[in-house]
Amino acid sequence: MSKPLKQIDLAAHFPGVNSTTVWSDPAAGSQIDFDSFVHFGRTAERAKFDFLFLAEGLRLREQGGEIYDLDVVGRPDTFTVLAALAAVTEHLGLAGTINSTFNEPYEVARQFASLDHLSGGRAAWNVVTSWDAFTGENFRRGGFLPREERYERAREFLDTARELFDAWDGGEILADPVSGEFLRDAGPGAFAHRGEQFDISGHFNVPRSPQGRPVIFQAGDSDEGREFAAAAADAIFGRYGTLEEGRAFYADVKGRLGRYGRTPDELKILPAATFVLGDTDAEARELAREVRLRQVSGATAIKRLEHVWNRDLSGYDPDGPLPDVDPVPGENTIALGRASVRMHRDPVAVAREWRERAAAGGLSIRELVIETTERQSFVGSPLTVAQGIDALVQADAADGFILVPHLTPGGLDAFADTVVPLLQERGVFRRDYEGPTLRDHLGLSAPRALAPAPALALAPAPAPARG
Repeated sequence: MSKPLKQIDLAAHFPGVNSTTVWSDPAAGSQIDFDSFVHFGRTAERAKFDFLFLAEGLRLREQGGEIYDLDVVGRPDTFTVLAALAAVTEHLGLAGTINSTFNEPYEVARQFASLDHLSGGRAAWNVVTSWDAFTGENFRRGGFLPREERYERAREFLDTARELFDAWDGGEILADPVSGEFLRDAGPGAFAHRGEQFDISGHFNVPRSPQGRPVIFQAGDSDEGREFAAAAADAIFGRYGTLEEGRAFYADVKGRLGRYGRTPDELKILPAATFVLGDTDAEARELAREVRLRQVSGATAIKRLEHVWNRDLSGYDPDGPLPDVDPVPGENTIALGRASVRMHRDPVAVAREWRERAAAGGLSIRELVIETTERQSFVGSPLTVAQGIDALVQADAADGFILVPHLTPGGLDAFADTVVPLLQERGVFRRDYEGPTLRDHLGLSAPRALAPAPALALAPAPAPARG
């Protein structure tokens, strides 16, 4: 008997504070005007996507003591944008990245419960920590929390928020106009949390929302991050978009669910993915090359190289050879607020490897940066891209993908108009929404009691998968 076809989950990442966006393209629009969010969100909903996802930028990144303006700068408040989008969409899930390092559980739980009410059950929370003191300078708590305490705070933060979401069971409001009785009892929403990080008590003032709790997302590839996803998350942002790596990650994370009394279908694995479409595969490959050249200008190439060398390289020609000087190792990095600098644990070794690679291929600085940074995940005609996505999902390398277009706000349009119909024809993607909530879209059951989240590392959402 043949295996039944898996249904594909698709989501859209609004391309904001990142180097994926080609903001210089004539077709690019504003990264902050509400019209851009409306266009993007309505396109995703027209294509019957599960949800729209917003990342988080709590501070403008700096390099060499100046604002790094080669990326698009600025990020409006996540809750404000999602609440506004709730009013102009009907079905699309609304997922926001909210930091657990600089916020408080009561505040965040109240905001997500409110968003879930306003949207009719479409809210989702991507739980992250802040990894650097540079970002913390914007906040009272600053950067004083060491790594272990920051992650312990995140674990208890989520546990506390879940207690608040569950403080109402949903049956407290009677609202009987005949008897004049509004509440069944006098103490709804009562909570008391006593822990190392939080000591709070009172009454949660938002009644139980349509989903009970927002859908919980987690990002991170460490062993601790995978364990957290297995214990407490509804979805995890994978970083592997290829068959072999994707299947290994998928099997590992899904295999951990049983120890928490969960089944494989209770956790979705959704890698981030970029794409370039053309009328033919050859045209798409040429367009992909042009996009990468725009994403990695000469100035951008030098800045990206400085992430490894950790020194001013502005005097070097991006079309020339790599520097013959070695990187400057150490904690004080030239690029502040960029998670990518953490990827190079041994910059001297990375520089050695890159010099060998550049020499073997005759690559300039710019060509080397293009070669070693993120490439588009899916490149080809609509049919080729549809087949590629479906093949990875059916092979259990993912449950779906979070698409990151390179143009704002119209970068999703062609995918919605050409690839989605092909997936629908293959019988692997919905033709219409079948329920009102995000849990319905993702095929997730109502939340139930979960074991406390393990003490572990929570990380920002990964960069789009390579390959």
